[in-house]
Amino acid sequence: MEPGGTPLGRRLREAFLETEENVSPLAELLLFAADRAQHVNFLIKPALEQGKIVLTDRYADATAAYQGAGRGFDEKTVEEVIALATGGLKPDLTVFFDVPIEKAILRTNSRSDSETIKNRMDLETAEFYTRVREAYLKIAAREKERFRTVDASGPIDEVHRRVSEIVKEFLEDTKDAGDKVKK
Repeated sequence: MEPGGTPLGRRLREAFLETEENVSPLAELLLFAADRAQHVNFLIKPALEQGKIVLTDRYADATAAYQGAGRGFDEKTVEEVIALATGGLKPDLTVFFDVPIEKAILRTNSRSDSETIKNRMDLETAEFYTRVREAYLKIAAREKERFRTVDASGPIDEVHRRVSEIVKEFLEDTKDAGDKVKK
């Protein structure tokens, strides 16, 4: 999970998400970039070098959507920061859980305090989340090869079934492509 996938990331997450202080949009962008650079260099790249499959909850597209579109940064600036933080590393598959904004806000507001602690991102406006959602959909339309959008407004077992299908198909296609290269 980003931020928070490394010890440094956990401290950054606490500093960012749990602060009551106003955070500059630029500081937020750079904070997420710092965590992403740490995550890529100390977790993702070493795992890939060992031939492992890496699953991550959020990645650079989240920065483009939340800090870019959500906070109003221009795409070029955000793309440059992301490229610097990730070294250009992109996922082979991205699954976007799409939920209408109104439903997402209802879900967030209906969580009990025992389920999860609300943080400053949970307090954002519907307009903010509309910009974020639109940014994800724009990325999905632009990068159809790697992006899969899942309607996550239905029951969890339905969403789980659909994600399982997508991942299974992706892994089979990847294996088939690898087998063709070996021949």
